[in-house]
Amino acid sequence: MSDPSPLPHPDAVCDGGDLDCGSGLLLIIRNEMQPLDPGGLLEVRSREISVVEDLPAWCRMVGHTLLGVTPGEGKYKHFLIRKKGARDAELETDLESAREFEWRARIRWTAGMQARAYVRNHAWDIGQPASFDTEDAAASAVEHLLAALAGCLAVGFQWRCSQQGIEVFNLEVTVSARADNVLVFLGIEERGHPGLGTIRGKVYVDADAEPEGLEELWRETLRRSPVAQTLGRETPIELDLNKV
Repeated sequence: MSDPSPLPHPDAVCDGGDLDCGSGLLLIIRNEMQPLDPGGLLEVRSREISVVEDLPAWCRMVGHTLLGVTPGEGKYKHFLIRKKGARDAELETDLESAREFEWRARIRWTAGMQARAYVRNHAWDIGQPASFDTEDAAASAVEHLLAALAGCLAVGFQWRCSQQGIEVFNLEVTVSARADNVLVFLGIEERGHPGLGTIRGKVYVDADAEPEGLEELWRETLRRSPVAQTLGRETPIELDLNKV
């Protein structure tokens, strides 16, 4: 039996790394497809296993043609897609929806010094705003804040490494901070403010790349981190009290 004909050469290539279709990969694909003429070929590279099923389904739904899937290096698979005669307005609608997306959280006080957070299909307990007791039943709000920062950076860094074909074997981010004056929160003093001062931390990474390349990806991760860029700016907080 003769070997199948090789796939044609793509007009453009995009690397999704470990992103799945529901976490922004489709927006990246559509953005890369926009400058291509109808019938143009885009090669999508992905390490995420769910893309094998989700990307063909998306192509069928929107009218693009998946010409083939070939294995790449390591966990990578390469998907070759032929663009349909799509209108740029479709992409603009999707990009505008992403720009305008609003994350929501609902927090309900449960008892004593504890509340419960509800976000999409997730729920978890939050303890005191700022606690020094290691026996607390739930992490404090400040600890959730620090964990959100470290989690955002760890996952964002790993994804950017995956886009470059860099294998990450171990990755840990540690962060710590002191309040400017936690006694303001407790109502004991008025000097200073109860917010955190400088957040410091370290990143420990074992990956198959040179330190210089990892440093560059880390700087890019910080620059594009939603949580880091929120904490590093003066973000307005507007909350209205409603008696019920």
